[in-house]
Amino acid sequence: MKRFEGVPEALKEVYDQAFSILEEAFLSGGKLLICGNGGSCADAEHIEAELMKGFRLKRPVGDELFPEGMPDESLRKLQGALPAIALSGSSPLTSAVINDTDADLVFAQQVLGLGKEGDVLLCISTSGNARDCCLAAMVARQKKMTVIALTGQTGGKLAAFADCLLNVPEKETYKVQEMHLPLYHALCVRLEDRFFGGDHK
Repeated sequence: MKRFEGVPEALKEVYDQAFSILEEAFLSGGKLLICGNGGSCADAEHIEAELMKGFRLKRPVGDELFPEGMPDESLRKLQGALPAIALSGSSPLTSAVINDTDADLVFAQQVLGLGKEGDVLLCISTSGNARDCCLAAMVARQKKMTVIALTGQTGGKLAAFADCLLNVPEKETYKVQEMHLPLYHALCVRLEDRFFGGDHK
């Protein structure tokens, strides 16, 4: 099922590509790493939340986790998850990188430690020029990860490192951010449908 709500007409083909990249990664046991600054950092954490628990669907876990019976009834409330990590959640780590090495390496260091072949890195930057995102993308490519860039109209410097470029047709920061939200929501809805809904295979 194609979910195009919130997807600009010009991006429908590359949106399909982004979905296929993420679908393949999750099917093969990979995970999604997400990075961004400011409002894009908030978007990264928003995406993590939509994928790691129920978004529109309840995603019941069932008995497969505890085939011999639930040891606690509260565990029945667990929801199926697609593995996603926003690279903004560890203040001790990020502050250590900033203090000890280089502030621009806050995401690259985490990609180095967490990423593996078959994983996906999603870099969110309204300009496409965030240096810390570009450096993270460089590391991801060396680790044979796939890089998706979610940017404004030009794609910026990230375009050179992206296997899939979702460059929305706006240039002004807040307008780019307003277009990012329905686009990544469309991806999250479609992924949830694929793995937990009527499209589940």
